[in-house]
Amino acid sequence: MEPALLNVVDVEATCWDGQPPPGQVSEIIEIGLTVVDLSSLRRVGRHRVLVRPQRSTVSAFCTELTGLTQSEVATGLSFADACRLLAAEHRAGRRPWASWGDYDRLQFTRQCGATGTAYPFGRHHTNAKAAFTEAHGLRKRPGMARALELAGLPLEGRHHSGADDAWNIAALVLALARTGNWPPPQPH
Repeated sequence: MEPALLNVVDVEATCWDGQPPPGQVSEIIEIGLTVVDLSSLRRVGRHRVLVRPQRSTVSAFCTELTGLTQSEVATGLSFADACRLLAAEHRAGRRPWASWGDYDRLQFTRQCGATGTAYPFGRHHTNAKAAFTEAHGLRKRPGMARALELAGLPLEGRHHSGADDAWNIAALVLALARTGNWPPPQPH
């Protein structure tokens, strides 16, 4: 049987305690990607792409939150190269993808538009937070850490690490898939 692969994506972006400094904008600095095989119900790949910001720097607040430093992300790929890598190595344009909420999808849309970079993903995106909320009959959409608690799953690694968060979101996706609550991909 052909594997039904899904890319689970989580990004971290430059951030500040309050408003960004004048002239700076929030930019993706890490892309975490976990490949899920929905036919075998397993996580089959774990990837981390560091992205070098062009219009902002990593604040002390951002380092405290994500663990990422300016010197670390300075070694990353340009945003355009990171998008090309997603398309070439992870079949981002053809494979359905998911993220926890719409922040990641919207951040890619904004940053691609602002930089003239081709959007790397296809139209089939699933908001895993909405799927989880619906499957569990919740009134409020929980954050990822709370959803893991509700699902009885451990938080593996560091919260607000793109690679670790994508891994944990993938565990939530698989929990939904095992109970028949993972929706088929819908175009956006």
